[in-house]
Amino acid sequence: MSRPFLLLPLAAAALLGGCQTAADPAPPPQDAFMARLGALCGKAFAGRLVASEPAGADSDMAGKALVMHVRSCTKGRIEVPFHVGDDRSRTWVITRTAQGLRLKHDHRHADDKPDAVTMYGGDTAEAGTPGRQAFPVDAESIATFRANGLTRSVTNTWVVEVDAAQFAYELTRPAGPTARRFRVEFDLTKPVPLPPTPWGW
Repeated sequence: MSRPFLLLPLAAAALLGGCQTAADPAPPPQDAFMARLGALCGKAFAGRLVASEPAGADSDMAGKALVMHVRSCTKGRIEVPFHVGDDRSRTWVITRTAQGLRLKHDHRHADDKPDAVTMYGGDTAEAGTPGRQAFPVDAESIATFRANGLTRSVTNTWVVEVDAAQFAYELTRPAGPTARRFRVEFDLTKPVPLPPTPWGW
C-alpha cells in the first residue's frame, strides 16, 4: 500500500533547499579598499609623523598640525587633501583604473597654480588587500622627476593603508644612497574640524 504522506517531508525539504542562496562573495580587495576609504568621505582626521628617514628629511613638518580630509568621493575617484600647518598644497588622488588603482599627488601653490612637479605617482602592480595598497612609481612620474632634477625619486613606492582605526600614508625607497622612509598615521576614531579648502580647488 502506498503512503503518499511519507513524501511530504521530502517535498518540503526540496522546496526549502531551493530557497537557499549562496553567501555573497567578498568584493575584490581593491573595491573593498575604495569602499573603506569612501566611507570616510566628508571627514577630517589629525595625524602624526611616525617615520622620517634619513634624519631631518621632513624637518619642515616639525611641530605643525597634520590633517587629512577625505574631501571628495565620486565613482572611482577619491580626493584626500593633506594639510601641514597652513600649507594646503598637497592632495592625494586615488582613482580606479581598468587594471587596478592609481595614486597621484596634486601639488599646488598658494596662488592656485600647479607646482612644476605635480600629478606624479603610480599604479598598483598587484591586488593588495582591503586594508593596504602599494603604488610603485610609474614611467610618466620617472620622466617628470628626471626632468626636474629629482633622480633620487625614480625608485619611489607609495603605500596607503586604511582600517577601522587608522589611515596611513607611506613613501619608501630601497636601501642605498637615496634610501627614504616617510610615514604619517591618522587616528580615524576621532574626527577633527574640517580644514580650509586646499590650494587650487
